[in-house]
Amino acid sequence: MPISLPQDVVDNIGQVFGERGKRWLAELPRVVDARCAAWELDVIGNGFGGGTHSYVAPVRRSDGLVAVLKVPVVDEENVGEPTGLFCYRGEGAVRLYEYDSGSGAMLLEWARPGTELVDQPGSPSLEGRPENVEKVELACRLYRRLRREPVSVPEGYPVLPAAADMVADWNRLFADPKLTLLQVVPALLLERAAEWCAKLAVPDGPLLAVNRDTHLGNIVAAEREPWLLIDPKAYLGEAAFDAGFLVMIQVQSAPEPQHAGRVIERTATALDVDADRARGWAFMRAMEEIVWAVEDGEPDDLRLHLAVANALV
Repeated sequence: MPISLPQDVVDNIGQVFGERGKRWLAELPRVVDARCAAWELDVIGNGFGGGTHSYVAPVRRSDGLVAVLKVPVVDEENVGEPTGLFCYRGEGAVRLYEYDSGSGAMLLEWARPGTELVDQPGSPSLEGRPENVEKVELACRLYRRLRREPVSVPEGYPVLPAAADMVADWNRLFADPKLTLLQVVPALLLERAAEWCAKLAVPDGPLLAVNRDTHLGNIVAAEREPWLLIDPKAYLGEAAFDAGFLVMIQVQSAPEPQHAGRVIERTATALDVDADRARGWAFMRAMEEIVWAVEDGEPDDLRLHLAVANALV
């Protein structure tokens, strides 16, 4: 079959990655042909939707089994995906069958039917609503199961990006903030950001394979297990790092201190991590979102993330 990418993915790759994105799009047919030849695959359907910067399509292997071919535009967030999947070994996550370090392409288990644990309509997230509490707790049990030391990773697999490097980047942003941030972010939030950067720079516990993108849309219904993780943004960090994004997006549904407190306590307990560290990681993820909203000129996003950060103070 010819290569088929959803138009929104094509547009996003061009906008976000510029000339590099255009080269990636031009090279994609050659990369897919090369992987199909090397791994004895036939593409059997159009590229899946729902992503942002990857070609993901169903394929049939030479043994007759179906799988998924994924070719991402590799960036700082997704570079650790193959390493994370290798470490998971299919225990709570889709299996990684093959990996090509040159292109970043992966041959993956196809999780079917693939229904998301919680559908993600956009921002604000629905995950903090009362009807989703049990689903969040299910996700937390899965994320706890996935945490592990990244040992015996084969040569050629990417080194997991470090959560400590994220903290260092945040420290540079908030220790000496740009005028555009000073104009819209209250001084209290900037002070708290500096304080949390100092605390989070020192890991609380062993460094583990953790996940930067812990939303429930990346946990899908499957046949081998009831629920499997897909598309991990694997990082190396302390266990409480997993709580950052998950707490932050739950607070979005009602960005007020009382709701934030309940979410932190419930999520930290379910993840078996320190509640204060969970608050810190969630606060910094909200501050990161504020920076992006300012840079992208998104006033609605800015208002939401300011409210979330204030609720998490």
